[in-house]
Amino acid sequence: MAKSYPVTPDGRYFVVRGRLWHASNPTLPAPERESLVAELMDARRAVGAARRTGDAAAETAARSAVDAAKRALGERGAVWWRDGAPDLNRHMARNTCYVDWFAEIAGGAEE
Repeated sequence: MAKSYPVTPDGRYFVVRGRLWHASNPTLPAPERESLVAELMDARRAVGAARRTGDAAAETAARSAVDAAKRALGERGAVWWRDGAPDLNRHMARNTCYVDWFAEIAGGAEE
């Protein structure tokens, strides 16, 4: 079962070891989201298969497919929100406007 990570109150990021990462765009229709997640999982499996066989070209293609799926989901590239808030992807939560929220959920310690 996949591990659940804390999500910021506005739903824009999830936190892994104290670092913010783009969350998927919640406005994507469910069928589209499901299709993109399936594509992402297929691409991730293809990366693993290519690495196991040492096929560099296939690995490059599979990594490109992972990137395309993550961008379509809103997890990479331009932000999916439109209110002008800055992109804090990869920032440490403790150095952002989420500092108080993160301190509260982390109990003062980083996850």
